[in-house]
Amino acid sequence: MNEHSTTAFKPATTSADHEAARISVARGDGIGPEIMDASLRVLEAAGAKLDIEEVELGEKLFHAGHSAGIAPEGWDSLRRTRVVFKAPITTPQGGGVKSLNVTLRKSFGLFANVRPCVAYAPAVATRHPGMDVVIVRENEEDLYAGIEHRQTDEVVQCLKLITRPGCERIVRYAFEYARANSRRKVTCMAKDNIMKLTDGLFRRVFDEIGAEYPEIEKEYMIVDIGAARLADSPEHFDVVVTPNLYGDILSDIAAQITGSVGLGASANIGTECAMFEAIHGSAPDIAGQGIANPSGLLLAGVMMLVHLGQGDVARRVHNAWLRTIEDGVHTGDIADPERTRRKVGTTEFADAVIERLGQEPRHLPPVDYADHAAVPVLQAQKRKPQQRELVGMDVFACHAGAVEPLVELLKQGDSEALELLMVTNRGVKVWPGGLPETFCTDHWRCRFQPRDGGKVDPAALIALLGRLHEAGVDLIKTENLYTFDGEPGYSLGQGQ
Repeated sequence: MNEHSTTAFKPATTSADHEAARISVARGDGIGPEIMDASLRVLEAAGAKLDIEEVELGEKLFHAGHSAGIAPEGWDSLRRTRVVFKAPITTPQGGGVKSLNVTLRKSFGLFANVRPCVAYAPAVATRHPGMDVVIVRENEEDLYAGIEHRQTDEVVQCLKLITRPGCERIVRYAFEYARANSRRKVTCMAKDNIMKLTDGLFRRVFDEIGAEYPEIEKEYMIVDIGAARLADSPEHFDVVVTPNLYGDILSDIAAQITGSVGLGASANIGTECAMFEAIHGSAPDIAGQGIANPSGLLLAGVMMLVHLGQGDVARRVHNAWLRTIEDGVHTGDIADPERTRRKVGTTEFADAVIERLGQEPRHLPPVDYADHAAVPVLQAQKRKPQQRELVGMDVFACHAGAVEPLVELLKQGDSEALELLMVTNRGVKVWPGGLPETFCTDHWRCRFQPRDGGKVDPAALIALLGRLHEAGVDLIKTENLYTFDGEPGYSLGQGQ
């Protein structure tokens, strides 16, 4: 195996001012322009050295015919600066448009989504005053690959893609994040008891890589009980690493139980680019009213400053923000009679933070980014390819009705080399030996493998498809079955 390659990119700077970091700023939709204005005022007042390029993203461009919500000049800006500070955007409902966040994450390789979820008791009401959890979510793969097909009248599919390099990158990042931030434990959450190949790979990689960090405690949880424990006892967790979909859900749960999703910030990190944003949406119902909480975006700005190497400014902003909420200066979403001394709007909240620059909280723990170590981005190791052998094919067919007439047609595909071994419906075996109570749709998986259990000549599979077509089987897709170093690379399909 090769040694890991480490990337610690620096954002581009302007030729006129090498101290100022060039960033792209997207003001977004809904409440976006209001909270971005407030956040930038605080960063500027704190002494942030930023050379800003304004970039248009979101609803206006969707309606102008840009299906991803970004125009060519926007792509040019993001590629120039490689750092994006983005307010929430509105994605129009209906077909024909793509998620801008997903597009940006995939296009720029922003594989790691990092969401600190911290409780600020007693300043902000929460049932979990000791909570301090960081969710590290894989950002590019899983069901968010967005590869979907309608295959029959009754069945659609979404492909879940998990890669070893993708697992290695995100798991290593989680451990490196824990190491750089003096975190004690990394918990992996997935569902490998059901999805034994995809989530099973994620867990195996976690176990392999975790062994390289002996000073950090390792833990694995099935995601369903893990989510329940996170909601009930978040103090049990420190850093949580998880595939894409689970991470999306878990990070919103974690942010909400801190006291408000409105306080949540996130960083999207890649080898060449980074994007910083609040985790909440554009809230068009309160846009223009001056009441939105800018805290999530402002704290994303803090994460951005740390990333840019301006940790001293990040410290000033973060501590002033902590002092502000500790002093009971709250926007409406976190205001309550016991803790709030002054209820303010977006602009007034930013003013209050600016007034407290240079101060530290009196009760909440102050932050200090002076010695903050950059989290290295470690690439996946190159591995020797395993020996791959073709051992059969799953043929998917559309058939309305009972399984027996379908089997009669499928049997016409049998030959001296191949035979029908199994038919499943929605992953449950229905032939041979199926149960009459099993509910079936019009979507069937039909497994053909060699009679002698050996390898398959690809020509035999092509001939099989020809015989099935002649027999009148309505073929909708195929999946080749392979072994890797002798181990099956496919599920048995016996149901749960």
